[in-house]
Amino acid sequence: MSLNNKKLRVLVVGCGNMGASHATAYHTLEGFEICGLVSTGKSKEVLNEKLGSSYALFDDFYVALDATNPDAVCIATYPDTHEEYAVKSFEKGCHVFIEKPLADTVAGAKRVADAAEKAGKKLLIGYILRYHPSWERFINVSQEMGKPLVMRMNLNQQSSGAKWVVHKNLMKSLSPIVDCAVHYIDVMCQMTKSKPTQVYAIGAKLTEEIPKWNYNYGQLQIRFEDGSVGWYEAGWGPMVSETAFFIKDVFGPKGSVSIVAKEASKAGKSDMIGAHTKTESLKVHYSDLNSAGEFARPDSWIDLKDEPDHQELCNREQRYFLGCINEDIDLSNPTRDAIYSLQIAFACDESVKSGEVVKL
Repeated sequence: MSLNNKKLRVLVVGCGNMGASHATAYHTLEGFEICGLVSTGKSKEVLNEKLGSSYALFDDFYVALDATNPDAVCIATYPDTHEEYAVKSFEKGCHVFIEKPLADTVAGAKRVADAAEKAGKKLLIGYILRYHPSWERFINVSQEMGKPLVMRMNLNQQSSGAKWVVHKNLMKSLSPIVDCAVHYIDVMCQMTKSKPTQVYAIGAKLTEEIPKWNYNYGQLQIRFEDGSVGWYEAGWGPMVSETAFFIKDVFGPKGSVSIVAKEASKAGKSDMIGAHTKTESLKVHYSDLNSAGEFARPDSWIDLKDEPDHQELCNREQRYFLGCINEDIDLSNPTRDAIYSLQIAFACDESVKSGEVVKL
């Protein structure tokens, strides 16, 4: 499959944080051409001005899809629109890049995947950590620590103002542990190369500003076939502790590896999207003891300060998206992984609401 060196015409739907980053990638990278920006509010005008462009602006996705007839659609809206927008895009003959989670239900995610297959078009889901060399290193070093692994991760965000508005809008359709945990469940599956067997999760509703059925703090625990265990927690809101922001830590029989992001984990950065993918350095600890019972070798540090920033990670995602289209790369495995991580996240959500362990 090839576009015969023509630029890929992309319709960007959703112009907030991630939509703006992907639009910036399309605006600056060779091989892309933005044919329209879509949002229900003013974010499209703000983005257009930021890019110094005069792209066509639309309030309605369906009107924009018919008017622009794009080659591809980038969907960076709230999760409750993902399934409908993606399926319609495939029916229109477009490739789709879509932000995680793929849909707001597992059944919906499967319908999106089926629509991509039926249309013979590419579907790429925005699992940004898969394009991050530092996270690849983190995963690889963790696999040197033996089995079973203990995986400890969180991403709590103390949010206010516009960021709290975004979080409240997200929680109209999903809980924090579903929206965010798909990334880290995916990482845990890569680290262990094993299947989860059961999950247990707890949650707390700390505000009346979100739907009655939802909660703005959650913690999940996963047990794997190989004996590995992992936990992840995510809390959003003005009441969340900043000191709870950043833990990315793995240990096994042979030692441990930890992300130590001294700058990204500082006060005031928990709701900054660029800090969420920052690693900076890995601290590697070895469990070997000498004849005196002391540690046989000192801890080592892996310096990652030359890592890509958030915008470059988005650029990498979009370069890969273009390559998948031009080179006809099979995306069935990453799509399957995205559905699988979403399925596990919803099992955790079920556990929060039922109070029971959920077996997979």
